[in-house]
This record gives sequence, structure tokens and C-alpha cells, in this order.
Amino acid sequence: MRVYNNELLKEIEAERDTGIAKHKPKPDRKRILSIIKRLQLLLLPDFYRFQDYTQETSLATLIGDLTYEIAIARDLDDLDPSVSEELTEEFLSRMPKVMHLICTDIQAIYDGDPAAKSKAEVILCYPGFYAICIYRLAHELYDLKVPYIPRIMTEYAHEKTGIDINPGATIGEYFCIDHGTGIVIGETAVLGHHVKLYQGVTIGAKSFDLDENGLPVKGGKRHPDLGNHVIVYANATILGGTTVIGDHSIIGGNVWILNSVPPHTTVVYQNYDQKENA
Repeated sequence: MRVYNNELLKEIEAERDTGIAKHKPKPDRKRILSIIKRLQLLLLPDFYRFQDYTQETSLATLIGDLTYEIAIARDLDDLDPSVSEELTEEFLSRMPKVMHLICTDIQAIYDGDPAAKSKAEVILCYPGFYAICIYRLAHELYDLKVPYIPRIMTEYAHEKTGIDINPGATIGEYFCIDHGTGIVIGETAVLGHHVKLYQGVTIGAKSFDLDENGLPVKGGKRHPDLGNHVIVYANATILGGTTVIGDHSIIGGNVWILNSVPPHTTVVYQNYDQKENA
């Protein structure tokens, strides 16, 4: 049996990609998850609990912890960490706006699902709301150009719910996710007000520009736009940065869309037998 000692550690170190490690402090995932939970408590204290925190103590501790984590994240990307306190203050000043948005989301989910007995049930039980709430918080940090932390937040929601919303996506008021498992919303997607998505929907990229090495070019508009009052049913796939789904359109289940759809349009899947018997 091989004796595991310092030689093994040296072998591991020899294979390490030092460009990734950078030998700098990294954002603390455990602390960031505690920040999520304290933010949930701050916004909805009747529904969320975390250790012995109250709204007041949650807010007081958030300032220090979030400032520290923002400084670490910015330094890791060679950005000025000294503005972290200013960014924390700006983020927290946006909490009334976030509160307004998540209240519209609660209303949309309650109105859109006949199985929802109350708004309290939406908050306590619905994975769609859980993922949306965390997305709303993460999006504000993304908008402030804070690296790493927004993605850690939404990936935590992804782990918990199976719903993958990139924090860079822009989503209007009254957003409803029904069931939700398997939903993917890409970074540059723009969704209007009163959009409703069912499980398995992908709002994704069709293709990527490649650099001289054949690798995808970072950035750019890659994901579709959905207008106001759009409904997308289960397992529909909508792809492409120039694809626009017009207001008041309905996208049926299992369809594959690569081109824009005019307003007030219904798109449904039609199989071969249906066309033969039409």
C-alpha cells in the first residue's frame, strides 16, 4: 500500500493550474449562503428564519459580511476592492425595490396556479418563488458589477430547485414559474412583465461566435427576448440572441424556436400524423 505523505501533495501541486488559483483569498461560499438567508429574513421575516437573527441584527451583520465578500470577489478579479462598502450600501438601498418585485412575483404565481391556496403557500412551498427571490437579489449585485457572488447565489437556488436563472438575465414584474424543474434562463435574456414559464423551458443561446482558437467569444447578446404577457409551456426551447417573442404570445409545449414570433401569436407543435389527418 502506497504511503500517502508530502510526496503526494507535491504531485498534486505540480498538476495545479496556478492561473486559476492566483494565490488570493476566494469568496466564502458558506458565508454567502448565510447572506442569502439573512436577506430572505430581512425581506420576509414572517416566513424565513436563520439561527437567532432578527430583522435588525440581520441587517447589522449583513453590512460587514457583504462588504468583506465583495472586496474579496473584486480583488480576485483584479478590481478595486476599496469600493466594496459603497457597493454594499447601494445594494442594500435597493431592497425596497426588490421587495416590490418579489411581491409582484408572489401575486403572479398565486393568480396563475389554481392549486395555490394562498400567497403564504406560494412563499413557503413553491420552488419557483424560491428561485425567483434569490435571482432578484443576485441580479442587483450583478447590476453593480460584483463578480462571483451573484452566480454563487443563483447556483445555490439551482441546486435547491432545479431552476437555473443566470443573475444577468433581465426579468420584469409579475414573473411566474409553475413547477419549474429544468428551466434555464441565460445571462442576456430579457423577459418582460407578466411572463409565465412552465417546467423544462430553455431560454438559451443558439450558437456562439468563435475566436481564432475556435473557442467561444465571451459576452455579446446570446439569448432571446420575451415580451409582456408571454406564456411558454413545458419543455419549449427558445434560442438565439436575435430571437424575439412578441407581446401576448403563447408558445406551446415541446416546440423548438430559432426565429422571432410576432405579437399575439400561438405556436404549437404539430407531428407528422396530425398533419396527415388534418
